Amino acid sequence: MQVSSNRNVLVAGAGIAGPTLAYWLMRYGFQPTLVEVAPSLRAGGYMIDFWGLGYDVAEKMGLIAKLRGEGYEFTELRMVDDRGRRVGGLDTRAFKSLAGGRFFSILRADLAREIFRTIENGVEMIFDDSIAGIEKATGAMNVAFRNGATRAFDLVIGADGLHSGVRSIVFGEEDQFEKYLGYHVASFTVKDYPNRIENVYVSYTVPGRQVARYALRGNRTAFLFVFAGEKKLDPAPHDLTARKQLLRNVFQGGGWETGKILDAMDAADDLYFDSVSQVRMPQWSHDRVALIGDAAFCPSLLAGQGAGFAMAAAYMLAGELFRARGDYGAAFDKFERQFRPFIGGKQRAAKRLGAWFAPKTRLGLGVRNVVTRMTSLPTLGGWMLNRMLADRLVLPDYES
Repeated sequence: MQVSSNRNVLVAGAGIAGPTLAYWLMRYGFQPTLVEVAPSLRAGGYMIDFWGLGYDVAEKMGLIAKLRGEGYEFTELRMVDDRGRRVGGLDTRAFKSLAGGRFFSILRADLAREIFRTIENGVEMIFDDSIAGIEKATGAMNVAFRNGATRAFDLVIGADGLHSGVRSIVFGEEDQFEKYLGYHVASFTVKDYPNRIENVYVSYTVPGRQVARYALRGNRTAFLFVFAGEKKLDPAPHDLTARKQLLRNVFQGGGWETGKILDAMDAADDLYFDSVSQVRMPQWSHDRVALIGDAAFCPSLLAGQGAGFAMAAAYMLAGELFRARGDYGAAFDKFERQFRPFIGGKQRAAKRLGAWFAPKTRLGLGVRNVVTRMTSLPTLGGWMLNRMLADRLVLPDYES
């Protein structure tokens, strides 16, 4: 079956969803163009656990061996008190066993880079630019770029993240769709931090605040901060110094290694900071424009599966366009009918995860620590981990 129409597709965003979509569109005979506001692929970022739908899509793309080579095999999530003593945690090898070995951890930036490598020699790539306007034309969409150029595309797909520009232009302002969940998150990496435990994720929590660290290759250490807040703060301050000062204001005086970690932050140049939010929209497409990934249905960063869901959405949207031979209306509708019920359930479950990372009371913190220790009990632990790992969505086979 050949694509009969609407082959020229502009994809905004070169993170996870955009390059995955471009890969499958190319494979099915479409001509995707990627535009990315950053001058190059983004570095830094945080660690994600990779399994389920994301693993399935990566396997179809022939990427598992490369991703495992870039990834990490953490054996333990260790929760500690002020003195570094273990008070809770998980043996992550149990996750891997229940997932049939289809489970590892990887930095989000490393995952994005390996996906991009599958398309970089076959896709027109526009860095350091963005979409400034989209207007309907006869049989196409006229797209104005920030650099002043205007081009026509058959379809436009917004895969440009939580703060999507495409969504704002076509569907309305962000505050209509973003639902703040009461937390913020930050991460950065440094070299030569003295306290390292290979393959162990170490987490320290007091009510409303969490600091965690994990060792990376090259004598680097990554840190993750999570903290509760009644009001959403500026999600992307451009001043690195201001971001660092914000974290110092929130975490100064904390126990365990918090002071040393804040001192180490002085040397960091890759500080990521954002609100923990979900995106909930009544529909993901309008005319010849559609959204995927965090732009359409961000489950929240703390849900831990956003990258996998973005990959699955990209795979399915491209597949439905292929099956429909470019009939975008039918493809957008079929994709959303299949994927929306699944992602809705994941969003509802994700709303509870902030309390897992940074419980707001000492009672909640104690309950969380006890629950994590209970995963060591074979029957109960197996049931709990199975619930956490279940994706409950089978990807269609579009090429059979």
